Amino acid sequence: MSASIAIQGLGVERRYGGFRALKGVDIAVKRGEIRGLIGPNGAGKSTLIDVLSGRVRGQPGKVLLDGKDISALKPQERRRLGLARSFQRTNIFPALSVEQQLRIASWAVTDAGIEEVMAELNLTALARTPAAEISYGDQRRLDLALALVGRPSVLLLDEPAAGLTVEESHGLATILRDLANRWNVTVLLVEHDMQVVFSICDGITVLHLGQTLAEGGVAEIRADKRVVTAYLGTEA
Repeated sequence: MSASIAIQGLGVERRYGGFRALKGVDIAVKRGEIRGLIGPNGAGKSTLIDVLSGRVRGQPGKVLLDGKDISALKPQERRRLGLARSFQRTNIFPALSVEQQLRIASWAVTDAGIEEVMAELNLTALARTPAAEISYGDQRRLDLALALVGRPSVLLLDEPAAGLTVEESHGLATILRDLANRWNVTVLLVEHDMQVVFSICDGITVLHLGQTLAEGGVAEIRADKRVVTAYLGTEA
């Protein structure tokens, strides 16, 4: 594997009995890249994130992190090696304060940098506020902050802008692009908001029916007739 590849999936499969949700998917994301992962509902996007993050193991294929085979490692073990993820639904505890939740997340890592993460995500003023009392937009940024504790080298984001307003989505996208540049974080981003994807991603992988339909730069994907037909439609 090239030394410039941060995370790679080789022949990744996910089977539910006789149904193959992923059919030998190959993906390789370069260090410092923001890669969009798009496709119709049921294409296998979140399933691929689950496999890469270790929530699903024991399936055909391999997952490599910085060239090391981590296919057998549990999610917590992958987290300690620098692989973090977020979820479609906010992964927060409503009764706990913002800072308390970040401190819990810090147990899995060294050099958590909680104050720095709160400052980067504009959460410092809310540090002592229970998550149930902050806005939904702030909750989504808290969810991202939980994944960023310890400065992971690779970040897998599953619809981080889900439910946000257009303004909130653009704000989150700007923060993410800036952090990826300054912290040299590699990002694999599942997102249905195409304006977010097109504005911050360096490249895009398109899944369809559990397989890779297309891969390339933003302009290339927007012009790909197969992608327009299968997913983008008039959004392209």
